[in-house]
Amino acid sequence: MSKGKGKQAEPMVLLPPMPNPSAGSANPSASLSSLWGYLLPALNHIVRSPTNSTHKAPVIDISYHMGIHTATYNYFTLQAEAIGTSKERERLAPSGTDLYEHIDKYYAEVAREMLLGAPEDDSALIHYIVPCFNRYAAGAHSVNRLLNYVNRHYVKRAVDEDRGWLTLSDIFDAVAKSIHDGDTREKISKKLKERRAEELKKWGWDEGGPAERLAQAESCAEAASPLDRVVPLSALALRRFRTEFMEPLLAVPKMRGKKKRPGTHAVNGNAPNLPKGRLARAVKELLEKQGADVEERKKLVAELTDALRVIGVRDGHPLRKKLEKYSMTEAV
Repeated sequence: MSKGKGKQAEPMVLLPPMPNPSAGSANPSASLSSLWGYLLPALNHIVRSPTNSTHKAPVIDISYHMGIHTATYNYFTLQAEAIGTSKERERLAPSGTDLYEHIDKYYAEVAREMLLGAPEDDSALIHYIVPCFNRYAAGAHSVNRLLNYVNRHYVKRAVDEDRGWLTLSDIFDAVAKSIHDGDTREKISKKLKERRAEELKKWGWDEGGPAERLAQAESCAEAASPLDRVVPLSALALRRFRTEFMEPLLAVPKMRGKKKRPGTHAVNGNAPNLPKGRLARAVKELLEKQGADVEERKKLVAELTDALRVIGVRDGHPLRKKLEKYSMTEAV
């Protein structure tokens, strides 16, 4: 990731596929530490290594890919067997919980590292964020495919157990008001599905729309969920980019010891003297800069707007509204 002024580095030679590291006689599925030690070089190569395309993550050798799949499968199988034979199995966490939490912490660390590398100059901030996010997202999607067994075995089960991005408790209050005595289970289930559809529409899905649009809307909703919700690994990574990277830049600094003087009024409904978050200042500078390349500005705005949506920043957020307003104005 680039530092300093936040500009992208010169294109680098695309890295060759990472070979399968020799594990010797060690069994990578024997314990979490063994499995993580086997996975980590692949994760770092895919997510952190420099590449000549921010939209394409470096790859690993097919034998390493298959080795990771096998080791993950065996680890989950051994865990399930251990829990099944334990007398205290009701108190044990479901198999896969420890690995899922390790992956979550890994993405949090990567996102925080990128934030530390952000340029201090607000005018260079968006030029840094856009390629950083594209590279991070490309790596996250690649890891999601690599560790898809975690999604199939652990995430799917957690969602079935009502621990996903939208739980019954989230929608019960709204749905309960429309449930009447005598309603069948099918009627109640239908109302729950309707409530879920309402949430997805907030992320760009329309009933009858293509399956791809539905998947995109659900991914955004998953990324917008609280940290205690279990979501697929791709959404897990995007959620951490929001919480560890973007939210600190969106945060508005608190005013200390300064109270509004009597008689002062906002101009045109705005409060220009109130402090703004770093990203808000950077967007303001980007949109108001004189003599800037208009096409580059439009491209940066479009990519930043999409990134905010994808990581789960809701459409009512002031910065999203400002960026979308600019895009609509330029499209006229």
